[in-house]
Amino acid sequence: MEVAIWSSLIGVLLLLMALGGSMLSRLPISTSMLYLAVGIALSPWWLNVLVIAVPTSTLALELMAEIVVLISLFSSGLKLSVGLSDRRWLPPLRLAVISMLLTVAAVTAIGVGLLNLPLGAAILLGGILAPTDPVLASDVQVASPTDRDQLRFALTGEGGLNDGAAFPVVMLGLGLLGLHDIGPWASHWIVIDVIWATAVGLSVGALLGAATASLVIYLRRTYQEAVGLDNFLALGLIALAYGVALLLHAYGFLAVFAAGIALRFMERRTSTEKQRQGEIEEQAAVIRPRVTAPSEKTHATLADVATQTGAADAVATHHDHAAAFMAHAVLSFNEQVERIGEVAMVIVIGALLWSVDWPLVQWWFVPLMFMLVRPLAVMIGLAGSRTSQPQRRLIAWFGIRGVGSLYYLTYAINRGVDASLANLLTALTLAVVVASIILHGISVTPLMRLYDRR
Repeated sequence: MEVAIWSSLIGVLLLLMALGGSMLSRLPISTSMLYLAVGIALSPWWLNVLVIAVPTSTLALELMAEIVVLISLFSSGLKLSVGLSDRRWLPPLRLAVISMLLTVAAVTAIGVGLLNLPLGAAILLGGILAPTDPVLASDVQVASPTDRDQLRFALTGEGGLNDGAAFPVVMLGLGLLGLHDIGPWASHWIVIDVIWATAVGLSVGALLGAATASLVIYLRRTYQEAVGLDNFLALGLIALAYGVALLLHAYGFLAVFAAGIALRFMERRTSTEKQRQGEIEEQAAVIRPRVTAPSEKTHATLADVATQTGAADAVATHHDHAAAFMAHAVLSFNEQVERIGEVAMVIVIGALLWSVDWPLVQWWFVPLMFMLVRPLAVMIGLAGSRTSQPQRRLIAWFGIRGVGSLYYLTYAINRGVDASLANLLTALTLAVVVASIILHGISVTPLMRLYDRR
């Protein structure tokens, strides 16, 4: 009976999202808000169908959030198609380094001064809440590889970079709490957790992404092999980059993000400018099934399907289009999986809320994060950049928190954080995440529509 209930609920939800997605895109409401409401409805607060709690489910929650963030990071990397020497990279780099460190410093000061947390716990809270989320920020991120808008590029790049860059902060917080070896005078933390893990993570991802893309393009162009199953290519590269990075004690999040960037870079490198401008539209025209008249439908045969499949394979192995076809197919599949992951994770976040000790939440903390900490960190981080004032204000507002923060929270709890501290961190983190889903969900459509008109 439980299987039947769950199957029915999931089916209804996915069908509603498929049928009403275009309508929701025009309303001041996001799909994440609906997923959150579904999670709350399924929790013991109402239907009592989905009973999960942070203290008893942290291992499963960490793994689930980890997988969803990895898929989203790879998609973010694939969308950023400008060259590494392009000046558009400067704002996301400043946001992921300067603004993130300023956010950590501000949260640490608030934690020590106003929440009476020990220094390690305050730094840990800063590391949990500092990264913006690549999973829930799709409405303000780069929509396609041809999107060159500075606002969307900055938010996409920031979400991809700081989800991995927050790891050293989390490790420092755990070290000061006695749960991780940081060495004398934090020497181990500086050498291994900051320098080695960051540099090796980025290098491993870039090398594997470039090597995989080069191999696939070579096989398709030269031998017409390795065609199809681009979904396995996407998942395989994510898993390989992440696994190798972890084996080398590096940050897998950064490795996966770098792998996506490298794969897109190899696509750009092997395509001419003219091909890059219209290749996706040309491929879609070739692959799109022919619409037959009503009288012809009965005469459709397997030969028609074979012809269409053959056209797709011909484009995939064409010397001029093989690279772009591969990148487009991988990104399309990855975005679909990312959407499914978003549904699952936000429902889980909603279902967790019943188990939170809400009296522990200092309700002034949430508006302080969104109205003071984030805006100041962004304005200082982007001072002197080429971004306009309207762009900076929107970047300052859209510091969306979500699945990444839940991952770092459960990661810390699973490393032995004290139960009372874990309860407080859980309450503060989920309060910020839920507020972000609601506030940003309401404001994203009208604000981005106004920005696009300008």
